[in-house]
Amino acid sequence: MWDAEVDVAIAGAGGCGLIAALAAADHRLEVAVFEKTDHVLGNTVASAGMIPAAGTSFQKEHGIYETAEEMAEDIFRKNKYESDPELTIALCKVSSQLVEWMSDRLKINLSLVKEFKYPGQRNYRMHAPPSRSGMELMRGLKRNITARSNIHLLLKSQVTKLITGKNGEVIGVEVKTTNGYQKIKANKVILATNGFGGNIDMVKRFIPEISDSLYFGYEANTGDGIKMAMAIGADVSNMGAYQGHSAVNQATGVLVTWGTVMMGGFMINENGIRFGDETKGYSEFAIEVMKQPNQLGYLIFDEEIYGKLISIEDFKYLDGVNAFKTSLTIEGLAEQLGVAETSLSDTFCAFQKNTNGQSDRYGRTDFPQKLEGPFYGIKVVPALFHTQGGVKINSNAQVMTEKNIIIKNLYAGGGAAVGISGNHAYGYMSGNGLLAALGLGKIAGEHAAKAIKKERIEA
Repeated sequence: MWDAEVDVAIAGAGGCGLIAALAAADHRLEVAVFEKTDHVLGNTVASAGMIPAAGTSFQKEHGIYETAEEMAEDIFRKNKYESDPELTIALCKVSSQLVEWMSDRLKINLSLVKEFKYPGQRNYRMHAPPSRSGMELMRGLKRNITARSNIHLLLKSQVTKLITGKNGEVIGVEVKTTNGYQKIKANKVILATNGFGGNIDMVKRFIPEISDSLYFGYEANTGDGIKMAMAIGADVSNMGAYQGHSAVNQATGVLVTWGTVMMGGFMINENGIRFGDETKGYSEFAIEVMKQPNQLGYLIFDEEIYGKLISIEDFKYLDGVNAFKTSLTIEGLAEQLGVAETSLSDTFCAFQKNTNGQSDRYGRTDFPQKLEGPFYGIKVVPALFHTQGGVKINSNAQVMTEKNIIIKNLYAGGGAAVGISGNHAYGYMSGNGLLAALGLGKIAGEHAAKAIKKERIEA
């Protein structure tokens, strides 16, 4: 019946799948990773590579002593306590282990991001490679995968079906390869196929409010893992959750860091007018941008902010292709951007009068500095980054049925599993997606490996 046999079979070679493979391989098991495309990319590549974590040595070096519970409380406040408590706490607890393991064991260069804090985060807790690039993270993971003889990475190999035994337990996967279909026997299966952002029908069904926006995620994220799990009785949860973003430069297809806002910048529409509290979060603010004329906005900031962000790889690229417009005066910037000079001038004057800690007409209280020329601006559009709802799992990343029964031998992580962003865009806190991808990959890989060892001892 079987064409091959492995200890752990993983569907998807994004950040979640590769972390799961490395975690399982550390226990000297045979691991196969099946990727339906001919690339090792995934949504991790599109990210800024920033992993939130509490209690790391990187934080302690800067006098920050943060607990997993404090990190979890920030997440709960952001999502209005809509995420599963046990899953949220589990991810926050594994976060420091994940970062230290990636740094020490995988030799991936990480450091604490101290330039700014993202909305809702009480402490500096983002850990990222020097380039602030998800691509650099993936290069590091792929380097480690290549170095492990017990990890088999197979491209153009799509997991199409979960094979179950007589009691409903998962016993293997069906894989579509260039040579036809193969049946792979596996002790444990991990679904790491991300979410359904690339499946317009599923997006329209579950999150219609963002369905008309640009999709900025990996095109292969078409809900495969979710559909396969549902086919054998898995439940799904929080399917209305997603990460949006308010600032993608459409001309280049490159994300503009929200640090421009958190350091003191603001956004206007094409009429030169602000339209909301930009600091509430770039995910939920995407809907506000969609309500504006032609569904676009312009980020406005100054040279001091520009200078602090220019080391970020994507920001540097935008600068290199002259995507930023600049002028010594705000009126000159209006002309460069093609927006109404008087309106932007009035908006700017009103913005400059705001005081940090005091609420403006939109409810914004965060005004860390007064802007001074030269000024910078860039045209942006909102986007759907990735979905945050998915297969229901427990704190061990084991897939659950509607009756909360574990489907034996099946795990899910990243976008294939329910995340920790509640059920709406407002619940997304920066880093939730990468934490769910890498954190659940670590949890799933380790739990699967330990379960296999235990079962062999008991056999």
